[in-house]
Amino acid sequence: MQELDIVILAAGKGTRMRSQIPKVLHTLAGKPMVQHVLDTASGLQPDRTHVVIGHGAEQLREALAENAVQFAVQAEQKGTGHAVAQALEQLGSGKVLILYGDVPLLRRESLLELLAQVDEQHMGLLTVTLEDPAGYGRIVRNDAGDAVAIVEQKDASSTQLAISECNTGIMAMTSAQLKRWLPQLSAENAQGEYYLTDVIAMAADEGIKVCTAQPATAVEVEGVNNRAQMARLERAYQQQVADKLMAEGVALADPARLDVRGRLSCGHDVFIDMGCVFEGNVELGEGVRIGPYCVIKDSTIGAESVIDSHSVIEGTVAAGLNQIGPFARLRPGTRLAIKAKVGNFVETKNADVGEGSKINHLSYVGDARLGRDVNVGAGTITCNYDGANKHHTDIGDNAFIGSNTALVAPVSVGKGATVGAGSTIAKDVTDYALAVTRSRQIEKIDWLRPSKKTKPST
Repeated sequence: MQELDIVILAAGKGTRMRSQIPKVLHTLAGKPMVQHVLDTASGLQPDRTHVVIGHGAEQLREALAENAVQFAVQAEQKGTGHAVAQALEQLGSGKVLILYGDVPLLRRESLLELLAQVDEQHMGLLTVTLEDPAGYGRIVRNDAGDAVAIVEQKDASSTQLAISECNTGIMAMTSAQLKRWLPQLSAENAQGEYYLTDVIAMAADEGIKVCTAQPATAVEVEGVNNRAQMARLERAYQQQVADKLMAEGVALADPARLDVRGRLSCGHDVFIDMGCVFEGNVELGEGVRIGPYCVIKDSTIGAESVIDSHSVIEGTVAAGLNQIGPFARLRPGTRLAIKAKVGNFVETKNADVGEGSKINHLSYVGDARLGRDVNVGAGTITCNYDGANKHHTDIGDNAFIGSNTALVAPVSVGKGATVGAGSTIAKDVTDYALAVTRSRQIEKIDWLRPSKKTKPST
């Protein structure tokens, strides 16, 4: 199989974004645009991937440090042809595919079709037909219908401006072809830049056929130059995700109000209400119901669980048949056994909640283990932090913790034990015992409440 080099252009500043962040590092679906391009590129199994950087070079090096890429630096931005030339010495002897770091929705299938046409007698060019081609370079064809040139908008005649087939900038050729053509590029044009697109005319002059292909949809090759375009591509991406989920049997209350910023897998008969956000890797079991405006990150929610509105869940494993929320916050390390319940305004962290146990409302449970069928009353707090170290709380099966209890860790409450409401428990409670720590109630009969002094009238 012939070698493949992929060159990704990512040197531009993106001034219209009005940001200190390099344009290609702005996120789409929670991931930098250029990372989307790299992920698509990796699906082609290239021998080498080159990223041409310039503005914000160090930020890009840092952001892409985990990717197997070679960097080439374009110190001065003199056009796309000049950018590709910076990677020329790093190329192998096979095919070369040129992509753009600000075109994040490109599909692998479109690129495979393009690459399949490339050899020493053919090069590939991805084009798109647009109702409004303003701003795009136009594809000029000869009488035989062959693509022979690309004319940029600013250099186009009135006749050429009427052409609706446009250049995407994405092209493929052999390394030998590219090495012949790039040194011939000229900056004698309206922009004073070295256009990569000029290689199309060079190919035609050599008798090399320019083979074209088109993406399935125009949005696939749409680039980002400003915030409005960024937002439009975000919604386009999310609509694709929503369509895929619904095709797999997921019920969405409003597909236009769903955000998946990572990977979401769902079993049958899952229902997701409006305004939900999924980040990282999330798995929803069969029959799970997610209420409106929930945020779920890096979590597994077992079958038939119900998550009520405005709950925030991260790093959690729920076994199934769980009730969570509304307004619950489950932090990393939370593990819910089957039928466990975490109710409204409850926060958990690094907590194992046993089968059938309930933390119904207004409590904080952190660094703790709850056995089976534990009932935690409202306002309970596991006091797990002493100002320097974290400590553990252990609550046995069938224990009952009264409302407004403070469990001062390290501490354990035995099986079947009861803690009276309003207690501060700093010592272990034995199995089946009642523990109460309260000041004695004092009552004064016929006590008169102080009254406000009235101001004399003037």
